[in-house]
Amino acid sequence: MNFRDHVLTALETLPDVREFHIHVLLTAPAKDNSLYPYASPRPRLYVQDILILLSEQANPDAPRILVSAIEACIYHAPATDCAILYVSKIDSTGQGLAPSPTATLVRAFIRWYADPETRPVAARHLWVQLFARAQGQYLFPNSSDFPGKRPLSDARLCAWWRRVMGQVGGDVLEAIGEEGRVDMFYVLPGHNELEAQQVMGGVTSSSSTAKPQWTYGHPYSQTNIPLPCPPPEGPHNLGHYIPSFEDDPKNRFMDEIAFTDTPASPRKRPRTDTLRDARDGPASRDGEKEKDRKGRPMGELSQVGPDEFWERMSFRQECVAGAVTGFFAVGISVPEDRMPSPRPPPLAPQPGQVPRSMNRRILSSLLTGVEFSTPERARKATELIEGAVRGLCEGLAPKPPLPKSKTQSADATQDLLVPPVPRTPPRRPVGLPPADDISPNPFDEPETTLETYNAHIYGSVTVSNPPLPPKPAGGTATEGASGEGPGSQTKVHVLTVRKKKKRSVA
Repeated sequence: MNFRDHVLTALETLPDVREFHIHVLLTAPAKDNSLYPYASPRPRLYVQDILILLSEQANPDAPRILVSAIEACIYHAPATDCAILYVSKIDSTGQGLAPSPTATLVRAFIRWYADPETRPVAARHLWVQLFARAQGQYLFPNSSDFPGKRPLSDARLCAWWRRVMGQVGGDVLEAIGEEGRVDMFYVLPGHNELEAQQVMGGVTSSSSTAKPQWTYGHPYSQTNIPLPCPPPEGPHNLGHYIPSFEDDPKNRFMDEIAFTDTPASPRKRPRTDTLRDARDGPASRDGEKEKDRKGRPMGELSQVGPDEFWERMSFRQECVAGAVTGFFAVGISVPEDRMPSPRPPPLAPQPGQVPRSMNRRILSSLLTGVEFSTPERARKATELIEGAVRGLCEGLAPKPPLPKSKTQSADATQDLLVPPVPRTPPRRPVGLPPADDISPNPFDEPETTLETYNAHIYGSVTVSNPPLPPKPAGGTATEGASGEGPGSQTKVHVLTVRKKKKRSVA
């Protein structure tokens, strides 16, 4: 069973009668050394981009509508036998049937990489990391204008992620048994553990019999599961702990620490240095200074530890802007005998992979060329995006949507007024340590064909199950109803408390 069929099998358990259509775009591995820009030397990693698009049909005669999407990437560090699955964005349009398939899709996606039996990357240790920040839209432009989309609030989104990740952690721990290990960490910057529990409410960590416990804190001080960055020969610095994911608020803070110049106390030059300058000349002294400067960590990276870093993160603008944000990390480790032998090369092509340019082209069209404010516009957008995926696999080059001209009507122009997707402000563009030259990939980019499209990229499943039972009168919706995914939320009934009248004293 490949990943596409694994997800379709999970979606088949959803209630009601409907049909799902999925498109999975997984790029071929590429060499990368940008994840730890302040580590010296930079570790050599391999990265793959992942884009999953899920559309739904209420009946065979109804149009397809994109309802959920996931953007992620997987990093492989062979030097430490580690991998990182970073979930960058998930989103929903709110235009599908209830319950939303987003939670089922996310659980099946993470479970595929977390379970060593299905993990496509030959690494003993896997870290799943994400940053939870509530927004009206991420991957579907203008979808927040659709009345049926009710995004989760900041606190409820963090609780949703804690529940979903806890369920995956429990399922994986049950599958790998006592010989494996699952450690789960989360932090809500600006809140202590008791405040975080009160903010998110009483959520359970797992629905299975094996329940790993959540640890409130970061994973960079533990030693049970190795971290992806190889330890240096000399002393550690912060750049060996904190990865720099795209669209992650930790990046800008790392830049500030790295580019903060702490003045050193003046020292008297030793007499031996003066004699050396007189013998070898000032050029020799300048060369030694430059060599020493290159060997030292930048700024305050050697002075700030992981604990202090996360304590100071609580005061960052991204974490104190009035909304609750959360950082989640789950580590899964298995013994060597659970891994395939011999292990495949990290750059070896696998069936179903697509060129990186194809993934970027589809994502760019989704973010800038279409919108989802109404069912009709969502139908046109779904037809365009799904047609582009098939066209690229068949060797056809679909034309991207053109910008509207000033001579067109106001209504036509309004169709393409797509607001920018919320993103973390970009990191400092200059001054980063230079990266080593990356040797070219010994394998050619994969060629997508119609056979690849039908066998690995596109798939569909028809769901025919009993609908959800009706909600009890006056009760709240249960999990799995409209409040299951980030694109919708349950209706909360607030009960007013009557004040007891005071007795009059005679």
